[in-house]
Amino acid sequence: MALKDLIDADIKKAMLAKDKTRLTTLRSIKSQIMLAETAEGQHGAALTEDAEVKLLTKQAKQRREAAETYNKQFRSDLEEVELAELAIIEEYLPQQLSEADLVEHLVGIIQRVGATGPSDLGKVMGVAARELAGKADGRLISQVVNNLLNNTNL
Repeated sequence: MALKDLIDADIKKAMLAKDKTRLTTLRSIKSQIMLAETAEGQHGAALTEDAEVKLLTKQAKQRREAAETYNKQFRSDLEEVELAELAIIEEYLPQQLSEADLVEHLVGIIQRVGATGPSDLGKVMGVAARELAGKADGRLISQVVNNLLNNTNL
């Protein structure tokens, strides 16, 4: 089932359950999908699975950053709303890799591209970002790659 259809069905369920947070979040996702589908060059075509994952990842990142900002400003009421929305968005994202699986994937990528040290960070990140899109947070990927490249005992 396409993400848009799944979101539509879940919007109906949220309305029946009178779940305002879920309804607001799902409507936000649907709005972003519709904007992406009507963007210039898209010609109203349905989004690919990769585009859907990117869209959801962007939405999740926005909620995560907003929650961090509210936390720093001691606004726990607003932070809780953002974290609740983040949890709903993450339900539609692919399963995230555990840190051990992430390290394993990244070691393989480092060996494939022939990276030997911190100067090869860009090469590794380019491949890792493509292969692990939606499966792990970009900041976490960057941290792990940096740690692996600084430890030359691969």
